[in-house]
Amino acid sequence: MSFTRNILAASITLAAVAPFSASAVDNNELAQIRDQIKQMKEGYEARIEALEKRLEIAEASAAKSSAPAQKTAQSAAPQPSAPVGAAAFNPEVSLILTGTYANLSQDPANYRIAGFLPSGGEIGPGARGFNLGESELAVAANIDPYLRGQLTLAMTPENTVAVEEAFVQSLGLGHGFTLKGGRYLSGVGYLNEQHSHTWDFVDAPLAYQAFFGGQLKDEGVQVKWLAPSDTFIELGAEIGRGRNFPASNRAKNGTGASTLFAHSGGDVGTSHAWRAGLSYLRTSPQGRTFETTDNFGNTVGNTFSGESQLAIADFVWKWAPNGNPVHTNFKLQGEYFRRKEDGHLTYDSAALANTDRYSALQSGWYLQGIYQFMPRWRVGLRRDQLNGGTLDYAGNAAALAREAFNPSKNTLMVDYSPSEFSRFRVQLAQDMSRPEATDRQLFLQYQMSLGAHGAHKF
Repeated sequence: MSFTRNILAASITLAAVAPFSASAVDNNELAQIRDQIKQMKEGYEARIEALEKRLEIAEASAAKSSAPAQKTAQSAAPQPSAPVGAAAFNPEVSLILTGTYANLSQDPANYRIAGFLPSGGEIGPGARGFNLGESELAVAANIDPYLRGQLTLAMTPENTVAVEEAFVQSLGLGHGFTLKGGRYLSGVGYLNEQHSHTWDFVDAPLAYQAFFGGQLKDEGVQVKWLAPSDTFIELGAEIGRGRNFPASNRAKNGTGASTLFAHSGGDVGTSHAWRAGLSYLRTSPQGRTFETTDNFGNTVGNTFSGESQLAIADFVWKWAPNGNPVHTNFKLQGEYFRRKEDGHLTYDSAALANTDRYSALQSGWYLQGIYQFMPRWRVGLRRDQLNGGTLDYAGNAAALAREAFNPSKNTLMVDYSPSEFSRFRVQLAQDMSRPEATDRQLFLQYQMSLGAHGAHKF
C-alpha cells in the first residue's frame, strides 16, 4: 500500500514537472537560434561596412591617380597592367551622309547675287547632275568634369576635307555661364548655328549667302549666359580672328570680328512656343577681295577695306497640338538683315587699281513655313528677298554703277522621313538673283544620320 502510494505520488509529480521541462528546453533552443541570427547579422553588417570603406578608398585613389596617369600615357606606351585606361576615351561619333541631284536651267558657273559683293564661298546652287553633297563626320566627348570637346569635318563633293568646327566648351561653369573656344559656328541669328543637315531646305536663304557667304564661322572665344528664369533668356558675345566673309583674314594681333546677341523665348499654353533674337556683328576687313562684272562687261577683281556692321532680327513660332509634334506640327521662321559698310574700294586691283571711297546700306530677309501634315511627311514654302539699297562708289561709279535690281527667290519643298535617322526631299525653286536670267531649279536630296548624334536646337 505504501509502495503503491509512493509510485502514484511520483507519477503525479512527473506529470506535473514534464511540461515545464519541455518548455525550458524549447526556450533554450529558441534563444540559441536568436543568438546565432544576431551574430550572423552583425557579422554581415561588419563585412558590408568594411567593403564600403574599401570602395571609398579605391575611388579616392583612382581620382588622385587619373591625372598623372593621363599625362604619363602621353609620353609612354600603355602598360598591360592598366587596361581600364585604354577604354577611358569613348567618344560620340556620328556621320551625316548627304547626296543631291540638281537640274538647273542656268549655268551655275555664271551664278551671282546682283548688287552684293560676295562671290565664291558657299553661294549658288552647286553643280548640275548627281553630287555627293556635303557629308559631316563629328566626334565629341567629355574631356573631364570641366570641359567637353567636339570636332566636325565637312567632306565636299570636290573630294576635299575641311574643319567645320573644332572647339572646347566648358561644363558646369556655374551661374548660367558657358565658355567656348576654337572654331565654331557663330551664335548670331537663328539658322547660322545649325549644321546644314538640320535645315528645312536644301540650300541656305539668299540673305545668308549675300551677307555671310553661306554661314558665319570664326576662330575665337564665345561666352553665353543663360538667365535663371522661367522665360528663356540667353545673352552672348564673341571675339574672333575674322577669317571669313564679311571679314578678311588679316595678319594682325588682336581680334578681327566681334558679335553680340540676345535670344528670348517661351511657351504659350501647351500647343505654342516661340523664340526671338537680336544680333550684331562688327568687323574691319582689309583687302577683302571679290569679283564682279563691271559696266563694260569685263570680269574684274576688286578689294574693299573699311568697316562692316550687320544687325539681325530673328523670330520662330512653333505649333503642335498639346505639345505633341509626332502627328502634325507647324513652324514659322524668319530673319531680317541690315548691313552698313564704309571704307575704300579698289576697282580692278590687278590692273587699274583705282581706289576711292565706298559706302553701302543694304538689307534682306526670308520667311518660311514648314507644315507636317501627317506623320513623316512635311511641306515647306520659303520667300527670299534682298534690297540692294544705296551704294556709293564715288570715283568708281562710272565702272561699278548699282544695278536697279533686287534679287529674290521662291522655294517649295516636300520631304519624307522614314525615321529620325533618314530623310528624302524634293525641292523646286525660282531663283531670280540676277536680272539677266531666272534659274529654275529642281533638287532631289537624301540625308542619312549614322551613330550618336546630339539633339537639334529649338
